[in-house]
Amino acid sequence: MGAARTSSTPLPGIGVRYDLSTRERHRLSVVAHHDGSRTLSAYRGDDPDACALSVRLTGQEAEALTEALKPTHHSPNLLSTTELGLVAERVALSATSHWNGRLLGDTRMRTETGVSIVAVLRRADAIPSPGPGFRLAGGDTLIVIGTREGVDTAVGILGRD
Repeated sequence: MGAARTSSTPLPGIGVRYDLSTRERHRLSVVAHHDGSRTLSAYRGDDPDACALSVRLTGQEAEALTEALKPTHHSPNLLSTTELGLVAERVALSATSHWNGRLLGDTRMRTETGVSIVAVLRRADAIPSPGPGFRLAGGDTLIVIGTREGVDTAVGILGRD
Protein backbone atom coordinates (compact mmCIF):
# COMPACT_ATOMS: atom_id res chain seq x y z
CA MET A 1 0.00 0.00 0.00
CA GLY A 2 1.71 3.20 -1.18
CA ALA A 3 1.44 6.59 0.42
CA ALA A 4 -0.32 9.55 -1.13
CA ARG A 5 2.01 11.89 -3.01
CA THR A 6 1.48 15.63 -3.09
CA SER A 7 3.11 18.51 -4.90
CA SER A 8 2.42 22.20 -5.39
CA THR A 9 2.92 24.48 -8.37
CA PRO A 10 2.73 28.30 -8.27
CA LEU A 11 0.36 29.70 -10.90
CA PRO A 12 1.38 33.36 -11.42
CA GLY A 13 -1.62 35.66 -11.41
CA ILE A 14 -3.95 32.82 -10.35
CA GLY A 15 -2.74 31.15 -7.13
CA VAL A 16 -1.25 27.74 -6.35
CA ARG A 17 -2.16 24.29 -7.68
CA TYR A 18 -1.88 21.34 -5.29
CA ASP A 19 -1.76 17.88 -6.86
CA LEU A 20 -2.47 14.60 -5.08
CA SER A 21 -1.88 11.07 -6.34
CA THR A 22 -3.62 8.54 -4.10
CA ARG A 23 -2.40 5.05 -3.24
CA GLU A 24 -4.95 3.79 -5.78
CA ARG A 25 -3.36 6.08 -8.38
CA HIS A 26 -6.27 8.50 -8.61
CA ARG A 27 -5.18 12.04 -9.47
CA LEU A 28 -6.80 15.07 -7.85
CA SER A 29 -5.87 18.73 -7.88
CA VAL A 30 -6.95 21.83 -6.05
CA VAL A 31 -6.26 25.30 -7.39
CA ALA A 32 -6.22 27.81 -4.53
CA HIS A 33 -7.15 31.07 -6.26
CA HIS A 34 -5.96 34.44 -4.95
CA ASP A 35 -9.60 35.46 -4.35
CA GLY A 36 -10.07 32.62 -1.81
CA SER A 37 -12.05 30.33 -4.11
CA ARG A 38 -10.89 26.81 -4.97
CA THR A 39 -11.20 24.61 -8.01
CA LEU A 40 -11.28 20.89 -7.22
CA SER A 41 -10.53 18.59 -10.17
CA ALA A 42 -10.39 14.81 -10.62
CA TYR A 43 -8.67 13.25 -13.60
CA ARG A 44 -9.56 10.16 -15.65
CA GLY A 45 -7.59 6.99 -14.93
CA ASP A 46 -7.24 6.03 -18.60
CA ASP A 47 -6.01 9.51 -19.59
CA PRO A 48 -4.29 11.40 -16.76
CA ASP A 49 -4.49 14.66 -18.72
CA ALA A 50 -8.28 14.44 -19.15
CA CYS A 51 -10.32 16.04 -16.39
CA ALA A 52 -13.34 13.93 -15.39
CA LEU A 53 -14.76 16.46 -12.92
CA SER A 54 -14.04 20.08 -12.05
CA VAL A 55 -15.90 21.99 -9.34
CA ARG A 56 -15.37 25.65 -8.47
CA LEU A 57 -15.92 26.30 -4.73
CA THR A 58 -16.29 29.60 -2.91
CA GLY A 59 -14.03 30.15 0.10
CA GLN A 60 -16.90 29.17 2.42
CA GLU A 61 -17.67 26.03 0.42
CA ALA A 62 -13.98 25.06 0.49
CA GLU A 63 -13.94 25.51 4.29
CA ALA A 64 -17.08 23.37 4.62
CA LEU A 65 -15.47 20.62 2.53
CA THR A 66 -12.28 20.82 4.60
CA GLU A 67 -14.30 20.42 7.82
CA ALA A 68 -16.11 17.41 6.34
CA LEU A 69 -12.74 15.75 5.61
CA LYS A 70 -11.32 16.24 9.11
CA PRO A 71 -11.61 13.30 11.53
CA THR A 72 -12.90 15.59 14.27
CA HIS A 73 -15.97 16.27 12.14
CA HIS A 74 -17.04 12.65 12.58
CA SER A 75 -16.31 12.35 16.28
CA PRO A 76 -16.68 15.35 18.57
CA ASN A 77 -14.88 13.34 21.27
CA LEU A 78 -11.57 13.40 19.38
CA LEU A 79 -9.22 16.05 20.71
CA SER A 80 -7.38 18.42 18.43
CA THR A 81 -3.99 18.34 20.11
CA THR A 82 -2.79 21.59 18.57
CA GLU A 83 -5.66 23.47 20.23
CA LEU A 84 -4.46 22.09 23.58
CA GLY A 85 -0.80 23.01 23.01
CA LEU A 86 0.14 19.38 22.42
CA VAL A 87 1.56 17.55 19.43
CA ALA A 88 1.45 13.89 18.47
CA GLU A 89 4.16 12.35 16.32
CA ARG A 90 5.35 9.00 15.03
CA VAL A 91 8.91 8.10 15.98
CA ALA A 92 10.51 5.13 14.23
CA LEU A 93 13.15 3.04 16.00
CA SER A 94 15.95 1.89 13.71
CA ALA A 95 17.24 -1.68 13.74
CA THR A 96 20.43 -0.35 15.34
CA SER A 97 18.59 1.69 17.98
CA HIS A 98 20.04 1.82 21.49
CA TRP A 99 16.52 0.89 22.66
CA ASN A 100 16.19 -2.26 20.50
CA GLY A 101 15.38 -5.10 22.93
CA ARG A 102 15.12 -2.80 25.97
CA LEU A 103 12.09 -2.10 28.11
CA LEU A 104 9.99 0.98 27.45
CA GLY A 105 10.45 1.99 31.10
CA ASP A 106 14.22 2.14 30.54
CA THR A 107 13.71 5.19 28.31
CA ARG A 108 12.35 7.18 31.30
CA MET A 109 10.37 9.03 28.64
CA ARG A 110 7.68 10.56 30.84
CA THR A 111 10.15 11.47 33.60
CA GLU A 112 12.76 12.98 31.25
CA THR A 113 10.47 14.72 28.71
CA GLY A 114 6.88 14.75 30.02
CA VAL A 115 5.91 12.91 26.83
CA SER A 116 3.62 9.89 26.82
CA ILE A 117 4.05 6.96 24.46
CA VAL A 118 0.42 6.18 23.73
CA ALA A 119 0.89 3.33 21.25
CA VAL A 120 3.47 1.24 19.45
CA LEU A 121 3.00 0.13 15.86
CA ARG A 122 4.78 -3.16 15.14
CA ARG A 123 4.41 -4.67 11.69
CA ALA A 124 0.65 -4.87 11.17
CA ASP A 125 -0.20 -4.61 14.89
CA ALA A 126 -0.99 -1.62 17.09
CA ILE A 127 -0.23 -1.95 20.78
CA PRO A 128 -2.18 0.73 22.66
CA SER A 129 -0.98 2.08 26.02
CA PRO A 130 2.20 0.01 26.35
CA GLY A 131 3.41 -0.26 29.94
CA PRO A 132 6.95 0.17 31.28
CA GLY A 133 7.56 -3.59 30.90
CA PHE A 134 6.91 -3.49 27.14
CA ARG A 135 10.01 -4.61 25.18
CA LEU A 136 10.91 -2.33 22.27
CA ALA A 137 12.17 -3.65 18.94
CA GLY A 138 13.94 -2.13 15.96
CA GLY A 139 11.34 -1.25 13.35
CA ASP A 140 8.75 -0.22 15.96
CA THR A 141 7.00 3.09 15.43
CA LEU A 142 6.14 4.85 18.68
CA ILE A 143 3.21 7.27 18.86
CA VAL A 144 4.23 10.02 21.27
CA ILE A 145 2.20 12.93 22.58
CA GLY A 146 3.32 15.95 24.57
CA THR A 147 4.45 19.54 24.23
CA ARG A 148 6.47 20.49 21.15
CA GLU A 149 9.59 20.82 23.29
CA GLY A 150 8.99 17.49 25.01
CA VAL A 151 8.39 15.64 21.75
CA ASP A 152 11.55 17.15 20.21
CA THR A 153 13.54 15.93 23.22
CA ALA A 154 11.88 12.50 23.01
CA VAL A 155 12.83 12.21 19.33
CA GLY A 156 16.45 12.86 20.29
CA ILE A 157 16.40 10.27 23.06
CA LEU A 158 14.65 7.63 20.95
CA GLY A 159 16.95 8.29 18.00
CA ARG A 160 20.04 7.06 19.90
CA ASP A 161 21.97 4.33 18.08
